[in-house]
Amino acid sequence: MGKQAFFFKGDSLILPTDKPDSDIDRGIPLEFSDLFDKPDIFNIPSLDSMAVITGVSISQNETLPQNWKSIPVRQILTMFSAAENSEACSIVRACHIAQWRRDSRFCGTCGSENNNVQSQPQRICPKCGRTEFPRICPAIIVLITNNENKILLAHNKRFRAGVYSHISGFNEAGETLEETVVREIREEVSIEVKNVEYIKSQAWPFPNSLMLGFKALYASGTIQPDGEEIEDAKWFAKDNLPELPGEGSLSRLIINNWLAGTL
Repeated sequence: MGKQAFFFKGDSLILPTDKPDSDIDRGIPLEFSDLFDKPDIFNIPSLDSMAVITGVSISQNETLPQNWKSIPVRQILTMFSAAENSEACSIVRACHIAQWRRDSRFCGTCGSENNNVQSQPQRICPKCGRTEFPRICPAIIVLITNNENKILLAHNKRFRAGVYSHISGFNEAGETLEETVVREIREEVSIEVKNVEYIKSQAWPFPNSLMLGFKALYASGTIQPDGEEIEDAKWFAKDNLPELPGEGSLSRLIINNWLAGTL
């Protein structure tokens, strides 16, 4: 068997249609890169072994060959329940790096074209010496409970109709993650919380996030959606939950653990 690689178009994995979904975490032959115009081929070290991950990224404007399919990496996370195990970790890592390479071709300081560092997710500007690494943006997601054993879930304008999930948001410069939790909840639904505790994290390469799960206890205030991001928010008991985020996401894992009584 020749060298195997993960092929991406944006944040979707691409591969021949006859490749079984159960086998996509093994990659496909690197020689398929000859089918594409100027593909970006890269090698990066695995984080948990001595293995090397090979990725291939093609232009968003390129048409896929006949008998090829595209699978959103979000869907792959659901397939492999990646919030709980590492089967899809190599795909997630390669997807993140593929998108970073697309966006970091030129130096952010002087505009020169960056040079690659051999077999590392790193780039160096040959003119000013600026070193660039993949960007990782921390974002919090919060399980909010009250004394009636209910959770607060919200419908974001970006969600499909009927889907509710946790309050979430990006960490700001100069802010602790715990402060982000309190601020985002206050901004989006106008309530105060207490007893903020960390639960679990998940790599989320869309395009460069790290999701950090927390739990918090309702303290005071009346729910008032901000109307900008959040259209609706309310308390839900275990027997009347709305449509939830897909399996494999950290948000769904947290809800599942709450339903099981482990949170």
